[in-house]
Amino acid sequence: MRKMISLIAASALTVSLTMASEQFSMSDADRALYQEMLENNPADIFVEEGSELFDELVTEEALAKFLGVTVDELPKTIASFPRYIPQVDEVLGLDQVMQIVMHKNGHKPFKLKSSEMFEMLAYAKSLANDEPINIDVNANKKMQESFKLGEKMFMTKRGKRGLSCNSCHSKEVVGLILRTQPLPNLGDVNAGGTWPAYRMTKSSLRTLQRRFQGCMKNALLAVLPIGSKEMVALEVYVTNLAKQKDKKISIPGLKR
Repeated sequence: MRKMISLIAASALTVSLTMASEQFSMSDADRALYQEMLENNPADIFVEEGSELFDELVTEEALAKFLGVTVDELPKTIASFPRYIPQVDEVLGLDQVMQIVMHKNGHKPFKLKSSEMFEMLAYAKSLANDEPINIDVNANKKMQESFKLGEKMFMTKRGKRGLSCNSCHSKEVVGLILRTQPLPNLGDVNAGGTWPAYRMTKSSLRTLQRRFQGCMKNALLAVLPIGSKEMVALEVYVTNLAKQKDKKISIPGLKR
């Protein structure tokens, strides 16, 4: 399960782009494999492992208490992340909040880039499955600032190739093919509500910010750390795109 067919990741817009109708984005074999995995997502085992870690190190009761909500309100609250956390006066991702709760519970927090945190984040976010994404980018000044920073990160061209997130996801190029892959609108594909996900080309569970890092690396951009202010802001912006499309939380996702 750890090794599957790998693809060359899209690294630039210098290759030719063609309309999706002119080229298949998947081979028949890959398409069949994808359909099979939709019914038996390999990420389910990681979510199960994450549930064991979560129940031991975090717990729903402790997370709800830290967030100032009841356990019954926890799914709706999870569907609002990233969100402003008054205890630290910052906008944080759910994984960062779990780090804080782990510390309060007397445990050494996992690193944000660790497989254990990826698994625990997948489980915690799955508690909100079928909840509408309800991030509020206008909740307060900090959220407004984070959204604006995320929009800037999404739109600003940088690096050796002068690319931005928008270079591959603007309305002008959505639907075109880049190295056999159709370029998606991130709101339409619910990027904010379907990560963590099992990524077929990596044969592993990945988070949204880890996916951001992969894009940055492929585009020859400086790779930002998971949990950095900029990465959280970018997640805020992308999650709000999904909210605008009335998307719901659906974890774990399955990605090519």
